[in-house]
Amino acid sequence: MYDRIRENRRANIRGDLAVTVNSSINQTLSRTLLTAGTTLLVVAALFFLGGAVIHDFAFALIVGIVVGTYSSIFIASPTILVWERVRPARKKKKG
Repeated sequence: MYDRIRENRRANIRGDLAVTVNSSINQTLSRTLLTAGTTLLVVAALFFLGGAVIHDFAFALIVGIVVGTYSSIFIASPTILVWERVRPARKKKKG
């Protein structure tokens, strides 16, 4: 997510940061959800079909996938906007 925001920000420096972040989220949302979903299916299979030893490990992976996906979409991107309001980026001097 951060990589796409950085790429789009470089391409459109003068544009509004909130619009750039929103566009970046829309560009990566489907890929993020598909990747997390397919990984979650495999780990859920391990959780339900695996033995007692694998059960705890698979549960930790399920929690990690859900929390990681949630934070990537709903926490990381708004953090950029808040950070920019608190400490605006300095303009680079040319010359």
